[in-house]
Amino acid sequence: MASNTTYLVEPLAVHTHTVIFLHGRGSNSKEFADEFFESEASEPAGQSRTLRDLFPNIRWVFPSAPTLRSERFDTEMSQWFDMWSVEDQAEQPELQLPGLQHSVQQILGIIKEEESLLPRERIFLAGISQGFATMIAAFLTDGQDGFAGLIGLCSWMPAAFRNEDYQVFDATDNPQTPAEQAQQQSPVVVESSRKTPIFLSHSADDDVVPIANGRELRDIVQSRRYQVEWREYEDGGHWINEPQGIDDIAHFMKSHMANNLSPSFEG
Repeated sequence: MASNTTYLVEPLAVHTHTVIFLHGRGSNSKEFADEFFESEASEPAGQSRTLRDLFPNIRWVFPSAPTLRSERFDTEMSQWFDMWSVEDQAEQPELQLPGLQHSVQQILGIIKEEESLLPRERIFLAGISQGFATMIAAFLTDGQDGFAGLIGLCSWMPAAFRNEDYQVFDATDNPQTPAEQAQQQSPVVVESSRKTPIFLSHSADDDVVPIANGRELRDIVQSRRYQVEWREYEDGGHWINEPQGIDDIAHFMKSHMANNLSPSFEG
């Protein structure tokens, strides 16, 4: 079913986990979901092998980006935040902040809604391209960690979050440094930091977002002491390598699903 902002794909069996997945710039939630569920893993042979089939207990949540004006192209388009250059996302970074701040608050609200159904250790946060750039900004802004995992495809770190002293947006839209945010958190939250595993992948022939941007994202996240599983593929373009890329996502998800609730995938 679809709403004004979110396309939902309900589980095929008992709901045990949730994936919140953000589409890329110029797309929308249903269009992306339909294309995403056409991608298949390598096994099991003779059966449907999409991630929805392999993980029947997952509720898939696909939010939609707002329609924002693109300064560079002088038109309205679906995007989580405006930016001047996808290749060099640090160019004119001031364009990114208003939309990114709004989208981060939108995603944090969706996470809160999903946490009313399941604890966050059973929620994966995912995105492709600008979608994951927005998702990791929301994750860092949330600051409380403890998710089942993050899944980022052909993406980059937003300019505002590249430095160690980046500012985050709190619930009142006031920017805070990580140190200021940590002072407001309980010791339990601080102790649980850096626990969310992160899967990142990128194809060498991506002609939209250079793989160098994905490697920089990997390096930044690793420097902040997160556990990162990195995958590079020779081909796949600005999408998901098939079938190996889907196999790798499935392995990652299965490995980090809480309480050993394994899906049918056994690859």
